[in-house]
Amino acid sequence: MVVHAPPLGVGACGCWGSMGRWMSAPSPPLSPVSFLFLLLLATPRAWASGYETCPVVQPDMLNVHLVAHTHDDVGWLKTVDQYYYGIKNDVQHAGVQYILDSVVSALLAEPTRRFIYVEMAFFSRWWRDQTNATQEIVRNLVHQGRLEFANGGWVMNDEAATHYGAIVDQMTLGLRFLEDTFGNDGRPRVAWHIDPFGHSREQASLFAQMGFDGFFFGRLDYQDKLFRKERREMEQVWRASASLRPPSADLFTGVLPNNYNPPEGLCWDVLCADQPVVDDPRSPEYNAKDLVSYFLKLANIQGQYYRTNHTMMTMGSDFQYENANMWFKNLDKLIKLVNMQQANGSRVHVLYSTPACYLWELNKANLTWSVKEDDFFPYADGPHMFWTGYFSSRPALKRYERLSYNFLQVCNQLEALVGPAANVGPYGYGDSAHLNEAMAVLQHHDAVSGTSKQHVADDYARQLAAGWGPCEVLLSNALAKLSGSKESFSFCHFLNISVCPLSQTSAHFQVTIYNPLGRKVDWMVRLPVSEGLFLVKDPSNKTVLSKVVELPSSDNPELLFPASVPALGFSIYSVTQVPVWRPQARPPKPWPQKFGPSVLSIKNEYLQATFHPDTGFLRTIEVLDRKLVLPVSQAFFWYNASTGDKQSDQASGAYIFRPSREKPFPVSHWAQTHLVKTALVQEVHQKFSAWCSQVVRLYPGQRHLELEWTVGPIPVGDKWGKEIISRFDTPLKTLGSFYTDSNGREVLKRRRDYRPSWELNQTEPVAGNYYPVNSRIYITDGKTQLTVLTDRSQGGSSLRDGSLELMVHRRLLKDDARGVGEPLLESKSGVWVRGRHLVLLDTACDAAAGHRLLAEKELLAPQVVLAPGGGPSYHFGAAPRTQFSGLSRELPPSVRLLTLARWGPETLLLRLEHQFALGEDSRHNLSSPVTLDIRDLFSTFTITRLQETTLAANQLRASASRLKWTPETGPTAHLTVPRLDPASITLQPMEIRTFVASVQWKVSS
Repeated sequence: MVVHAPPLGVGACGCWGSMGRWMSAPSPPLSPVSFLFLLLLATPRAWASGYETCPVVQPDMLNVHLVAHTHDDVGWLKTVDQYYYGIKNDVQHAGVQYILDSVVSALLAEPTRRFIYVEMAFFSRWWRDQTNATQEIVRNLVHQGRLEFANGGWVMNDEAATHYGAIVDQMTLGLRFLEDTFGNDGRPRVAWHIDPFGHSREQASLFAQMGFDGFFFGRLDYQDKLFRKERREMEQVWRASASLRPPSADLFTGVLPNNYNPPEGLCWDVLCADQPVVDDPRSPEYNAKDLVSYFLKLANIQGQYYRTNHTMMTMGSDFQYENANMWFKNLDKLIKLVNMQQANGSRVHVLYSTPACYLWELNKANLTWSVKEDDFFPYADGPHMFWTGYFSSRPALKRYERLSYNFLQVCNQLEALVGPAANVGPYGYGDSAHLNEAMAVLQHHDAVSGTSKQHVADDYARQLAAGWGPCEVLLSNALAKLSGSKESFSFCHFLNISVCPLSQTSAHFQVTIYNPLGRKVDWMVRLPVSEGLFLVKDPSNKTVLSKVVELPSSDNPELLFPASVPALGFSIYSVTQVPVWRPQARPPKPWPQKFGPSVLSIKNEYLQATFHPDTGFLRTIEVLDRKLVLPVSQAFFWYNASTGDKQSDQASGAYIFRPSREKPFPVSHWAQTHLVKTALVQEVHQKFSAWCSQVVRLYPGQRHLELEWTVGPIPVGDKWGKEIISRFDTPLKTLGSFYTDSNGREVLKRRRDYRPSWELNQTEPVAGNYYPVNSRIYITDGKTQLTVLTDRSQGGSSLRDGSLELMVHRRLLKDDARGVGEPLLESKSGVWVRGRHLVLLDTACDAAAGHRLLAEKELLAPQVVLAPGGGPSYHFGAAPRTQFSGLSRELPPSVRLLTLARWGPETLLLRLEHQFALGEDSRHNLSSPVTLDIRDLFSTFTITRLQETTLAANQLRASASRLKWTPETGPTAHLTVPRLDPASITLQPMEIRTFVASVQWKVSS
């Protein structure tokens, strides 16, 4: 169970439990206070928090800041628990609990030593295991600035395959733990992403909005790094939003000199083989003089690439400091010996430091810094070595993570709307904490990225599944209370493969559809059923048009009916089977052959899609009401994964994408097709091969085309690894440009074989042009725009004008030599993958309104819950409720309810977001500022007090401040915090505002 921070105004005498219930703090018997503890208490304290606890530097020397650290992956070669407990050390020697034990002891031994820690998933677990005496020792170390937290998220999240909502959630979880445990002393000032494989602009924007003063990372494209060294631009201001007014999303950003490892020859961990410092001249192993000479040379060379008289060296690496004394004893000697050379004229000063203290010195230098406005994708660590494969690796896990994000938001919302009755009710105890933690773990840069070993990926999925259970209990409690009926609720987890036992075996059942959006949604419900006819009735007991559809690709017929669901609420529909005469046997459903008598097409009131009569491929899309026609050919292809060649021995793997040739192979030159046309859906079923098929679907009233693809198991019997793409080819003249989203939020322009801030020598024309696509990719000629939305993170590109492609699956036979040590050859459920692409054709000026709102609807799709019906009343004598909305009025289309979640016993966390970029939509006025009155916005509770915070909810916005930097573009405006008025909450384009609300739940709810 995670320990949460209390809301503002709560003292430190207790803690919030995982469900926000107040609990007294555990009080185990105090162990005898150690001599070291007494010594620590007697030491004069630097009581000021933050930068005032930083060490003294020498203003006229080169100051080398030694940062002692460990990088602890929350799963990679071993599972999270295996890493924490030190299990399976034959796979990788790593035990986080021992690292933290050892570091605390080593810090107590010498008061000048400092250390930083990052991953709260591990630290919070270790913290719970400590005695009160040890916890007090650690609090003092934190207070003195000797143990400093950097980043402070639950994990160090990936930046390519993560959605911004999930990033915010995991950072909030970690930072809340720190705030609760250490108060302001524990608040990280610096973001620290030393291992993620490329860096997104949205990530920097989020960090800035969370209140971080700076950001340091390790991995940078090898060509970019050389360029930056030459120009001394290893540090600059990153302007991370094109919409938010500077400096709201400006973030000082620095590139570490040696990724995150120690300089060569200076690694003094049990995992290293470098020689220790031998400072006794009588010893035949004496090496102090040579080491000092080497270090001084190294420091001066490194200092040339940075603009101030300060430089940082990372002294640590993966799972290091299990014997912290070994590291610190050698660093103590190094510092003493190097600084002794100042008496001989040396101008180098070495000190224990932290990233925050280093940043503070840079800020005091008062320089003007260059500005970056793009991102750091894609990343390559050498020629032919582009880390663009992980954008698509393990697509099944990527989809499970995205579905879990949706379910967590539903769980959070109902927990907030219903209050304590959602946690404890007729179905037992339920909460959101388990899924919240599991989702936070999945954001780790080796989790959702798909770059762990297979058994670790399986464990990530296990954690998600374990988190769903308590949320299902919570949903059952909440839906029973809100509907007034205690039903036997059933959650159909396998609707993507047309399996749901209750709907397939029951003659009567009810369907509860919950809508997590802030606006009413119309949704086509699809449920697998037995054969026959069904009568469907809406919440008003009116009959709804329905249809049972026989599918050529499945033996399970599906019941379709349209549902209308209010904002932040539910509608309950009843389904009853109607007895009919059935034939003795069902005739087989053969796939038609290649050629048909006429052109296939599907059509509704807005769209028409036609298919080539010879190939069966999509041929044109027409927007009827706008008289817009675009030839679009869509088909599947595969790249043959390289296993190494004469140019390089680099192979494609979990991280790396490297095809053996530029031109992909077609999966097939034609597709068998089958047309399904009913009043509720029109579909063309395409079968490209035994392992690749697709359904192109159009519902009434829909302005987009839905392509549901199924790929797998990818055949590798020919010993060729394969990377499968869906490609769209059009005649649009796109001039080498295309557009991709950044973590599902702002959109960046891409150009083939080009980087905005440095001159690229392109060595991989395919992989070197791939970018992460978290939610959408589009191409445009300035008049017409073709947008494809994804249901999970994928890699994508436009490798020729008018074309765009998305990688949907990969199966590889060779490891790419980046540490995993096994090929990406998934087994079990990961072999076979189903997903959706949503295709929008529109004019360029209207496209944003379409793809923004559709992406929100896809991410927060309705949650369907089934029940037999006829359950007892929740309250005796009360009539059941078949429709409910948690809002008294809908949110405007430009506003998204990003977060509604329990924060404490009587407090909620509320985030409201403007989801349009500046100038993105002028025709519908959706890019304009919008003002809300939230006083009576919610129907089940009343807001009694409102406090605005920074994005991660760990600082009051009114009192939060960040270091100020001077960019070369000129001074930025001083941003004032608007007066908080619940009757007038204004959101600027792309702005997120975060609030902690004290509430009273209404009795009627």
